[in-house]
Amino acid sequence: MNVIFTCGGTGGHINPAIAVANMIKERNPGCNILFIGAKGHMEEQLVPKAGYRLETLPGSGLSRGKNLAAIKKNIKAVKAVMDAVSQCKKIIRDFKPDVIVGTGGYASFPALYAGSRLGIPTCVHEANAVPGLTTKMVANMADRVLVCFEESRKYYKHPEKVEVVGMPIRREFWETEREKARQELGIGKKPLLVSTFGSQGARAMNQMIAQLFAIEQEKGFPFRHIHAVGSYGWSWMPDLVKEKGVDLESCPTIDMREYIYNMPTVLAAADVVIGRAGSGTCNEIAAAGVPCILIPSPNVTNNHQEKNARVLEAGGGAIVLLEQNCTAQAVYQQIEKLLKDTSLAGEMSANLRRMAISDSTDRICRIAEELAENKK
Repeated sequence: MNVIFTCGGTGGHINPAIAVANMIKERNPGCNILFIGAKGHMEEQLVPKAGYRLETLPGSGLSRGKNLAAIKKNIKAVKAVMDAVSQCKKIIRDFKPDVIVGTGGYASFPALYAGSRLGIPTCVHEANAVPGLTTKMVANMADRVLVCFEESRKYYKHPEKVEVVGMPIRREFWETEREKARQELGIGKKPLLVSTFGSQGARAMNQMIAQLFAIEQEKGFPFRHIHAVGSYGWSWMPDLVKEKGVDLESCPTIDMREYIYNMPTVLAAADVVIGRAGSGTCNEIAAAGVPCILIPSPNVTNNHQEKNARVLEAGGGAIVLLEQNCTAQAVYQQIEKLLKDTSLAGEMSANLRRMAISDSTDRICRIAEELAENKK
């Protein structure tokens, strides 16, 4: 069996595809897997690191603006998409896939479109309750549309093609043991706080975390802290932290990185996690059962992150802070509360694990295998 995965842009699109690819490879040892992504994005790091071959497409995203600059950008983007579709057709003819699985991002549209035109079975997974741009563009031509929530069916013209599968995450998020993870990280007995705001980061949140570092120093560093800055903040955040009076080089309790590549290990070891509320993040946190403080991004379509966060909050697994109310002091108070109240933290952990859908990856694998079998 030959399978193409197409995804990109952010970890939220890439990691689910890798999770499904890992299971398909495990279930079908002789299969061949190829990823199609976009140049200059996170997939160039994450996919090869996971052990898979990656083909990249040039191109630029669409602008939702209506000014002259936006129109010019979109004209250029349309040409890039047409070129990408041609490139995808060549890749598909050479690789001869039995099925193509898309999980979102720029590269998904040209690959899924090219595949459908060449008669290859296709399916697309939508992580959020409301479909994003790529899913809207390919939903009618895809053989299956896979969603996380039952309520999502109403957004599609062909609900008979829609299947509720949940959010695929790597098995390690379920299976990594806490004590083994803490030993691997060498973090000792102190509690561990983990903070991350996506593969690209968020300027306002990184600024808040820099101030949080200063509060931790003032309090005598009562816990360890691993923070993922993201690609956009990596160049300027170290200087900002220094301005706040924190010397990271001589501070053994703060570990600031561009990206957390070993997230299953880090989450398994964590006592509290702070992050955005993308569907992937919420499901990884739920699977790991880590009490969390979620700060939804206010800059997303249909405010889908706050909707995701409120689901976890209603289930008793999360504390939700809106960005406009999110000061370092307010965040520190919530961290302190969760670390001191072990009964509350334990309750939140149990609630999160109950909310997580454990067989999402398996469901998507079965659908991909069924589509591939039907092609034969």
